[in-house]
Amino acid sequence: MRGPESTGRLTRRGLFALVTAGAATAVLARPAWAEQVRVVDVGGAPSAVAVNPVTGLVYVTDATSGSVAVLDPGSARLIAAIPVGGAPSDVAVDPATNRVYVANPPGGTVLAIDAQSHATVSVVGAGAGASSLAVDSRANKVYAVSGATGTLAILDGVSLTTQTIVPAPKPGLGGIALDTGRRIAYCTSPGTNSVEVFDLDSGKFTGSTAVGQSPTGVAVHEASGTVFVANSAIHNMSIVDGMTRVQSKTVLLGSEASSVTVYQGTETVYTNGGQNGLSRVDGKAGVLNGELNLGVNPGDVAVDQRSRAVYVTDPLHGTVSIVRDF
Repeated sequence: MRGPESTGRLTRRGLFALVTAGAATAVLARPAWAEQVRVVDVGGAPSAVAVNPVTGLVYVTDATSGSVAVLDPGSARLIAAIPVGGAPSDVAVDPATNRVYVANPPGGTVLAIDAQSHATVSVVGAGAGASSLAVDSRANKVYAVSGATGTLAILDGVSLTTQTIVPAPKPGLGGIALDTGRRIAYCTSPGTNSVEVFDLDSGKFTGSTAVGQSPTGVAVHEASGTVFVANSAIHNMSIVDGMTRVQSKTVLLGSEASSVTVYQGTETVYTNGGQNGLSRVDGKAGVLNGELNLGVNPGDVAVDQRSRAVYVTDPLHGTVSIVRDF
């Protein structure tokens, strides 16, 4: 394990002028239950995070500078900052097309970015307040839900146009996750403590499932169809049976959670509902089986489906933690 290193802080503003390999990187002491935790200084207030499992690159939004940071986890360095304007709230990656999609709630738009050139390919209307994203690579569709109006926008990934905007039966949608095999989208409704079920083939909302208080983040285990929901106003995570579409179990966490992600290979669930860190849940058993204290109150979490590395944003300190072997 390498000791702490620092080559000087490179701000996001400096990256717009010149991207260098000298971005500051700090290495934390090894926690008892994690092989490696590295902290990358990205500046600003990083919020949403997404990983391209093909290239391994990580994308992080920052609403304060209106940009998306690009991290190379191999070197644990910030390699680019893509100006997108507005106040980006979420980011999603299509590994098949190597495109990055960014939600901009103030503009009610989704930006499509070429991940190789970092150029904005198109700006697509997604409805007022469009804030959370999900991508269906096989169907080449992008879905965006609005926390302000409760709409679900369906965008065509080929023509980069708006196919339709569907009003939800609930006033606001906080997050969205896809079960592409079963052709279902799950959308959290924080104001009604529910998960709304959307049929991707019919283009209609078909059901509602009661969960915990103020659900926000949501993730699906593709093989089993199990749905995991982060409840942001209570210390537990809801587990929803994908067949019966009812809450089958709750998992007690150290704090409220707003983000959740699933490593598909082992049905391991990671959430920011730990005490100043990350919680790990055995999704099959529905049991909390690990906690990692990062000394921060995490923002968003994402996992690389190839390497199993977990990425955790820290909006307060302007950093992203790279957690391996946890």
